[in-house]
Amino acid sequence: MSKTMRTHVMPEMTWPEYAEALKSNPVVFIPTGALEQHGPHLPMGLDYLVPSAIAKDVAEAVGGVVAAPVTYGYKSMTRSAGGPFFPGSTGLDGQTLSSIIRDIIRELVRHGARRICVLDGNYENLWFLNEGIDLAMREVGDKGVRVMCLQHWEFLTEETLGQVFPDGYPGIELEHAAVLETSLMMHYRPDLVLFDKVPDNAPADAPCYDTWPPRREWVAKEGSLISAKGASPEKGALIASQYLRDISAAVKHEFYELG
Repeated sequence: MSKTMRTHVMPEMTWPEYAEALKSNPVVFIPTGALEQHGPHLPMGLDYLVPSAIAKDVAEAVGGVVAAPVTYGYKSMTRSAGGPFFPGSTGLDGQTLSSIIRDIIRELVRHGARRICVLDGNYENLWFLNEGIDLAMREVGDKGVRVMCLQHWEFLTEETLGQVFPDGYPGIELEHAAVLETSLMMHYRPDLVLFDKVPDNAPADAPCYDTWPPRREWVAKEGSLISAKGASPEKGALIASQYLRDISAAVKHEFYELG
């Protein structure tokens, strides 16, 4: 993309700007997430706000374009996101999410995009995103289209985790509305964080299986699965910097170094 471009964000572009940007065959990022509760201190849109911000950073580094985010995701599950017990958590059926991703990719290809990166922020989304990508590739793969799909926390290094969690990383399964997400929001969108309302709750205590109907007692009443008191904007900046370095490197490798 030309360095004179006003913005890397597709919804902020005029159609002639977007058409001009596509001439360089940029990577087009699709941020995906969910609308669900994130405790009493974080916005319900966190799962798409964070990947949108990461995608913008990476797009600026690699000369890419950030498409409009997919703001709804697969339905909240009790053990990883609190389940259906909180007003605001608004989930899609898996087939619906797969169809949305398939349709968006087909449309981007129609525009002229050939390099596409789905950058996800909702734990439960992954397999439905993969299905949507696979369905789209059956239709457009013969046009030289390449797609990669990633969830941002998979790029966390042991070095970063050691600095963010000096007492040990509890695992992504408990990190809903906790230190990682709170720190990233304190870095990217501090105006949306109510840090004085951060709960200091014990880790959620749930077995290694799911049940239907789901069990309310498996998730803390506040909605966060473990305390977020250790969050800070400095930790968020550290994570964001490492993401920018390593996700940019992965995108460059897949779309440029491999041809």
